[in-house]
Amino acid sequence: MTKTTHFGFNTVAEAEKARKVAGVFDSVAERYNLMNDFMSAGMHRMWKRFAVETSGVRKGDRVLDIAGGTADLSALFLEQVGSNGEVWLTDINNAMLTIGRDRLLDEGAAVSVAQCDAEKLPFPSNYFDCVSVAFGLRNMTHKDMALKEMLRVLRPGGRVIVLEFSKVWKPLQSFYDLYSFKVLPAMGGFIAGDPDSYRYLVESIRVHPSQEELKQLMQNAGFERVEYFNLSASVVALHRGYKF
Repeated sequence: MTKTTHFGFNTVAEAEKARKVAGVFDSVAERYNLMNDFMSAGMHRMWKRFAVETSGVRKGDRVLDIAGGTADLSALFLEQVGSNGEVWLTDINNAMLTIGRDRLLDEGAAVSVAQCDAEKLPFPSNYFDCVSVAFGLRNMTHKDMALKEMLRVLRPGGRVIVLEFSKVWKPLQSFYDLYSFKVLPAMGGFIAGDPDSYRYLVESIRVHPSQEELKQLMQNAGFERVEYFNLSASVVALHRGYKF
């Protein structure tokens, strides 16, 4: 029997999801940062900076930025690790990765780049001090496999940070639904010329695990001392876990 998974609110064969997600990000890559600024009123930049500050990354550390796309986190991590540190920018999507790589090159930043699948990371075990994934975990077909790979490449004492849309504060649910399902696709059509991709992105948020469910997934993968921080009325949550 063919295994299935969700693609937004739709059910698709597991083998098809990666191709469909790639199509979404191929379509939105050129306007991705612009849309992020409009969709979040610029707050995504504060969320990402909070994530990097909460990571505890220091000078000389090695950092793996998974689903790093346009390199917002990689740029911040480079400031933290200094000239003796190491930051790897990775993404499964070539269009997104190219934008991130070119941005860093234009800024004169030295960063290593790899196009790879988070479920099969091409890095040695026990190598990184920190692994981050921002707004990418919900698009992965096998979140459990990806989390186990993140654990594998972390050194003992290292930590993972997962920044992701989550379950919003209940009193705001009605307004949030209206904004998500009516305003965002219209905005995606006007700015990026692709309302369908942003409709998928909204749906993918709704089927993503809640704060407690993701905490449990991380614990099941082997992370310890897992905790999370709700941001902006729980529109976004930052999870942090350790490898011991």
